Amino acid sequence: MRGMHNQWLSVKEDIRQWGLALGFDAVGFSRADTGDAPAQLAAWLAAGFHGEMDYMAAHVSAAGAKRALPEELVPGTQSIITVRMNYRTAAGEADVVEATLKDKRCAYISRYALGRDYHKVMRARLHALADRMTTELGEFTHRVFTDSAPVMEVQLAQQSGLGWRGKHTLLLHREAGSYFFLGEIYSDLPLPPDTPITDHCGSCTACIDSCPTKAIVAPYQLDARRCISYLTIELKSSIPEFLRTDMGNRIYGCDDCQLACPWNRFAPLTQEADFLPRHALDKTSLIALFAWTAEEFEQRMAGSAIRRIGYARWLRNLAVALGNAPTDAAVLDALYAREHDPSPLVREHVAWAIDRHKKFFQAHTEPRVAADDSA
Repeated sequence: MRGMHNQWLSVKEDIRQWGLALGFDAVGFSRADTGDAPAQLAAWLAAGFHGEMDYMAAHVSAAGAKRALPEELVPGTQSIITVRMNYRTAAGEADVVEATLKDKRCAYISRYALGRDYHKVMRARLHALADRMTTELGEFTHRVFTDSAPVMEVQLAQQSGLGWRGKHTLLLHREAGSYFFLGEIYSDLPLPPDTPITDHCGSCTACIDSCPTKAIVAPYQLDARRCISYLTIELKSSIPEFLRTDMGNRIYGCDDCQLACPWNRFAPLTQEADFLPRHALDKTSLIALFAWTAEEFEQRMAGSAIRRIGYARWLRNLAVALGNAPTDAAVLDALYAREHDPSPLVREHVAWAIDRHKKFFQAHTEPRVAADDSA
């Protein structure tokens, strides 16, 4: 038995090296066990924190919980290979991000989405790793995941030694921060697990304090309904008015909790060219993006994660950001140009933005009564 265990230890290290050679920044291994994740997921869903993300609850029932139980999702799974791939670029440097967020005429897009769609990059590499394993080890039952099915990836990554769950619910690592993507290979191979990493957040609450919409309602607990990433990406309907002003110029995702995290001071830059910004998305004005036609959106967002929200939600998000921009003729002209947009969703948010600027204009142009006139 010990000899067989040592043999699988050797195989595991071979797989790790193959993964690193393919461009992954870390490779970890865990058993097909998600611990207390099923109970945590059930409580999160019961609180309604998933909002319109019905797919989060679609595989959870009294009969089973595919999202939380690997063997329910892929029968025969014995071990899970989790990979990590850094995405931080120079556009993610703190001073660059802060300057963009302060310039309310500039669009802010979450740093992970500035380049090529990570799903495509990660999936191709994971399949390449699985192919190498098949070539070297023989046929084995496996399935590759990159946000493509109900997988508790943070829980599995933590158990595989790739980090710990931060208070903002993202995976954290002392040397890599949280600016990375995760992917998994479920396998029927009896690969020995790596040692999990313990929590190193301590008493820090920087991520909780920094959230613009107070979506992190408690340590390790996120109310997605208030999260800007959810509002700009997952939400298909109208953005609640009471949250719109707090969104600022963030039009796709939000990085504030990561920017505030002390561990991200050590996050390395990516070596992957596909994650570099495309179409100057890291420094483009709101007005310029709002002027894109549907055809331009489809063409420029081809191969981007942003494309999946569609043109109407893209304009919805931009309209909110323009409503938060400084009041001037150019902003108002851009908004009035879409006042009669074919999409009711867009028209609603444009009307809100125009009304915001009208109120600001009126408040700053009301004729003042001279002091001696009031006598």
